Amino acid sequence: MTPSQPPSFPPPEPPPGSGTGTGHGHAHGHSHSHGPAAPVSQHLRKVIAAILIPFATAVLVGLAVLWPGGAPEHERTGVGFDRQTQEATVTKVVEVNCKDVNASGGVPTGDTSTAEGSSAQQQADGTCKKATIRVDSGKDSGRTFTEIVQPDQSRQLSEGQEVVVAYEPSAPEDLQYSVTDINRRLPLALLAGIFALAVVVVGRLRGLMALVALAISFLVLTYFILPAILQGSNPLIVAVVGASAIMLLALYLCHGLSARTSVAVLGTLISLLLIGVLGSVFIGWAALTGDTDDNTGLIHGLYPEIDMSGLLLAGVIIGSLGVLDDVTVTQTSAVWELHEANPSMGWRGLYRAGIRIGRDHIASVVNTLVLAYAGAALPLLLLFSIAQSGVGTVANSELVAEEIVRTLIGSIGLVASVPVTTALAALVVSADRPTNGREPAQGGRESAQGNRPLAARGGRGRRRKR
Repeated sequence: MTPSQPPSFPPPEPPPGSGTGTGHGHAHGHSHSHGPAAPVSQHLRKVIAAILIPFATAVLVGLAVLWPGGAPEHERTGVGFDRQTQEATVTKVVEVNCKDVNASGGVPTGDTSTAEGSSAQQQADGTCKKATIRVDSGKDSGRTFTEIVQPDQSRQLSEGQEVVVAYEPSAPEDLQYSVTDINRRLPLALLAGIFALAVVVVGRLRGLMALVALAISFLVLTYFILPAILQGSNPLIVAVVGASAIMLLALYLCHGLSARTSVAVLGTLISLLLIGVLGSVFIGWAALTGDTDDNTGLIHGLYPEIDMSGLLLAGVIIGSLGVLDDVTVTQTSAVWELHEANPSMGWRGLYRAGIRIGRDHIASVVNTLVLAYAGAALPLLLLFSIAQSGVGTVANSELVAEEIVRTLIGSIGLVASVPVTTALAALVVSADRPTNGREPAQGGRESAQGNRPLAARGGRGRRRKR
């Protein structure tokens, strides 16, 4: 409150008997000046701390016990992501006749109706590219090699392009290096910078703290969850401990150490437990192995002791966390704001009003979650469409059933988080009793202008809001 404000509220102005109303207006306005939510009583803070402190302690103990100390060493297989790679640059590209460079290629049959026949015909009659690539990193930096690019390849090379090359030391010298991908680090780094700038510009301090929380989440994932699973720890336990650590750090960093944030943490925790139970039941019941593609097959081959179905469940829990904290924080904030607007509203009224907000949130978020999974699996769905497979056949295949179970379990936990968090928030704010015992009586007074309590009515308290 600035020094110029007191003269605008002289003591003689209020009518007789309304001094307490003015005092309450001051208290209400004062609470707004410190943030959107007034602090709860010390008794409720103790109750919440009695629940969350043991939970946080258990998470810390879990981190200490399961801390892996780094990923285990293994011999590279030279397959997929397990290859040695180096950075390189395309220094020269010339066009050549495919007949001259495809001496070992297949002989075209003339039938171009199949993919193989069409490819063979293009390789025989088309114009290929002979690219010279210079290795820019590693012990062979400066070494050059050539690679032939077929006309039907999806990835074409151009002069000056930065690429990633695979290195296989056991191969003949002229075949040790081959182009595996394009170097995308610069555009990805630039996009990440634009994202960070947008978050900070719009979110300001909270946006900056959100980026810090994002970095911490990435560190927990990289240095704890993944290495612990590779070391042979139970993926479900590791995921629960790691997700809990991420949840506590991210929510309290972004939203502050308050009772409101603690209620969101409790709501998220209960929903994660529900997701864990449902995941354990239905992943086992549907006999999902988690080994459905080349990448998971490679993991299972390198580390056969890893429980792949447990890894699938761990992915469900971690994947659901990002959406859950959004819903629980929103619901808690909504209930707190409703209570600020009308302190006389009981917990039933707060719950009914909050759940109406939650229904709109559920409708949009669940649809977003399903479409996100569908978008990620779009190429797979196209293959099933090309094969003209029925919906039942597609859904029954393990590759699709895994995504269905993942989506539905996450969505159930998401839906359940709304009534759970809303009920917790309504109970906490309605059970709060200030130590002076005066605010509830004032909050219950009706103004002469309507049915709203004085604390919720516009007026002098509003003028002090910042």
